[in-house]
Amino acid sequence: MEQILRFEAHAFGRPYHAARVRIPARARDTELHTHADFHEFMGIVSGSGEHLLTTGVEQLRPGEVLLIRPSDRHAVRGSAPDGLEFVNVAFPSSAWQGFLDLTRTDPTASWASARRPVAFRGTGAIAVFEHALERFQDAPGPYDLLRFWIDLLQLVSPDDETAGPGVPGWLAKACTAMRAEDNLRGGVPRLLKLAGVSPAHLSRSMRAAYGVTPTAFVTDLRLEHAASLLAATNATVASIAARCGFGSQSYFTRCFTTAHALSPRAFRHRSQRAFVP
Repeated sequence: MEQILRFEAHAFGRPYHAARVRIPARARDTELHTHADFHEFMGIVSGSGEHLLTTGVEQLRPGEVLLIRPSDRHAVRGSAPDGLEFVNVAFPSSAWQGFLDLTRTDPTASWASARRPVAFRGTGAIAVFEHALERFQDAPGPYDLLRFWIDLLQLVSPDDETAGPGVPGWLAKACTAMRAEDNLRGGVPRLLKLAGVSPAHLSRSMRAAYGVTPTAFVTDLRLEHAASLLAATNATVASIAARCGFGSQSYFTRCFTTAHALSPRAFRHRSQRAFVP
């Protein structure tokens, strides 16, 4: 059974979560899971293993770095003789997107549109993971998360083979542009205009690239933006629903509660308790 993990359940009150994971050889695979609202970097420390993905099985080797996105369904297996050891650093997707936008990192959104988790190559990256893990044991602040991203990305570069064929540039650009609030309110018609293709072509391309319909993609973006507004602003639930493009507060509440297992008001209360001293 597939698990859906949520950031707040693992890093309550902290800007990121870090952990050292050891998977012995011949142990059970980790549970197949996805991330509801967070990205994570995985740094392979030692041993070897396999990354089990919907696109196939990838080998994991020491020194490798992977960016796991909410859309990635994955599990991990340790290989003989030594099993696998890695460090995970997880962080909210909204914070990561803000960092990308601010620094103009990955301006073509190729990391978001890749068919499988983005692999990076470089030297010295594992030391950055170890430092983030050490800071997590204390009381990390937002600057520690920024330092991790900056230090890591200075040492690695993405593997050009990660994205694979079949993800057109026009689709990646249109999907990135849809994160803007004005575009979110426009919904699927706005996505169609940004893409510049027919509805049927957009639907086929979305399913091939991301495994979702255009409607589901837009709804997910709207809910992600709504979660950020609930956590970071005092705007009313009704105004947030309107800003994100939902036709009514009641419909927004139903969608949000289904996605987060919390009502918008309960989510706001929990977020404020988590991130406001």
